[in-house]
Amino acid sequence: MHNSILQILFFSLLLSACHQPTEEVTAPRPVWVMKVGATGAQTGGSYTGEVRSRYESPIGFRIAGKITAREVNVGDVVKKGQLMARLDPNDTQLNAQAASAEVQAAQANLALAKSELARREQLYQKQFISKSALESYETQVKTSQARLAQAQSQAAVSRHQTAYTQLLADRAGVIGMIQAEPGQVVAAGQTVAQIYDLQTLEIQISVPETMIDQLKINDPAQVTLNESAQVYIARIREISPAANSQTHAFDLRIQLLNADQRIKLGMTAQVSFPQAHATQKITVPATAVTKEGQQVAVWVIDNRQQAHSRPVTTGSLTENGIEITSGLEAGETIATIGVHTLTEGMQVQAVTPGPGVLR
Repeated sequence: MHNSILQILFFSLLLSACHQPTEEVTAPRPVWVMKVGATGAQTGGSYTGEVRSRYESPIGFRIAGKITAREVNVGDVVKKGQLMARLDPNDTQLNAQAASAEVQAAQANLALAKSELARREQLYQKQFISKSALESYETQVKTSQARLAQAQSQAAVSRHQTAYTQLLADRAGVIGMIQAEPGQVVAAGQTVAQIYDLQTLEIQISVPETMIDQLKINDPAQVTLNESAQVYIARIREISPAANSQTHAFDLRIQLLNADQRIKLGMTAQVSFPQAHATQKITVPATAVTKEGQQVAVWVIDNRQQAHSRPVTTGSLTENGIEITSGLEAGETIATIGVHTLTEGMQVQAVTPGPGVLR
């Protein structure tokens, strides 16, 4: 009887043990991660530009007229003051002759006024005329003097107009464009030619707005041509204060310091900048940054594959992500996608996405 009771108790305990519920083990949550690396915010990189001249002078006649001769062609090298084209001078010469005649007439009137004044002074000394009568002749002399000065100024303008019938090169260089044919009538100031100064060659490039703050006037640069391996020394001469309205990039002028005959206008060139201003920065994808109240944070994955929230300080937003200025060190692993489902100390399964996925 006693053995039967013991057997019953044994089987009861055995059955209760078999039906005891087991504790579930939660599987680690898959999370996309990346290892943080410090990247150099470099002024480096290569920019494609075009060889230009610093001085590209548009040339035109200062008066209107009919072109009678053209003395140069595209590609000709000219010196300063060299004749390029000529207008019909007949009208300007006639105007100059008329102005010269006006000067002679004014001189004759002045001489007559002075002689009359001399006679009236003699009469005044003998008290034959009054003081007011003498003053009227003095006024006539002053008026004649003013008219002579006016005529002389007008004659000088007419002589200048005659000289303006010749189009002269205002600097030494090469003719890049000319639109002046004999018989063509041009207006005053109309561009008929363009001179490029070959002694001041430079490269014009466009730099994106994310890099413009890294560049300064007089920063060194290196220039290479597509068909040559030679490296030319250069410097930044000019940085546009405003972005181009079409490209939204900033135009830069790179001055060549050792240009030679192989560099031609219009050539394509590659411009690179030494990494003199390179600074180490940490940039993470925008999806890795979360906000807890007023605090910005990222989720750091430790060696035990556990997630921990880390407060950080962010910098500027770039095309590669968000800059982290403090709170994160290079070499640490952070979660990049799925951060809003993480909790402190959660066990995760690190998944590394392929290159180019996180942007």
